[in-house]
Amino acid sequence: MVEYGHGEGRVRALDSVSLEVGPRERLALRGRSGSGKTTLLHALGGLVEPTSGEVELDGRLLATLDDEARRGIRASSIAYVFQGANLLPTFTGFENVAFAIRATSSPDAPVDPLMLLRLVGLADKAEHLPGEMSGGERQRVALARALGQHPALLLCDEPTGQLDSDTGTRILDLIDALQREFGFALVTATHDEHVAARHDRVLVLEEGRFAEARA
Repeated sequence: MVEYGHGEGRVRALDSVSLEVGPRERLALRGRSGSGKTTLLHALGGLVEPTSGEVELDGRLLATLDDEARRGIRASSIAYVFQGANLLPTFTGFENVAFAIRATSSPDAPVDPLMLLRLVGLADKAEHLPGEMSGGERQRVALARALGQHPALLLCDEPTGQLDSDTGTRILDLIDALQREFGFALVTATHDEHVAARHDRVLVLEEGRFAEARA
C-alpha cells in the first residue's frame, strides 16, 4: 500500500497490490491517468517507499537497506525511461549518456556512450542538445542512457505518450529489440491498450487496485 498526504487529505494511491516480475518478463501496467501506474513503477524502482508491504529485488528487501545501498541498487539494476525522456537540457546526447554511465557503471567495466548512441541509431546526434532533437530522438537517447546502466529491470512510464503514432511504434520496436538482445525484464506503464498488447502479460489498475489480468 502507498499513501500520500496527511489527515483528511490523505490519498491511497495503491491498495492491496501484489506483483512479481520474472527475469526477461515483459509486463504492461494499463490504466487511466490517476489509476496508480506511475506510483507502482516508482515503488518497484525504489523511488517510493510503501506505507505498508514490501518491495524485494533479487532477494533483498529495499526497506531494510540504508539510503546509500538503495541508491546503489537503483543505479546498478534498475533503469527508467520517462514519458518526456527527462534529459538534461544543457547536455548533448553524448553527455547525457556519459553522465548516466559515470554515475552508475563500474570503473572496471567502462561503457562507450557513442557505442550506445550508435546502437539506438543516433551516433549522428551525439553533439546535439535535446532541444535540437525530435521527440523520438530524445526517447532514443533516453534508451541509450538506460542501457548504460546494464539494468536487470527497465521501467518505462508512458514511453510513447508524447509521440505521434509512427514514431511511437518505432520506439516500441526498438525497446523490443533491445530487450531481446540484453535480456532485461521490462515493465511499461501505459493507458494505451495497443502498447499493452505488445507485452507478455497485462495488469489493469483501477483506483490503485488490480482490476483484471491478461496473459
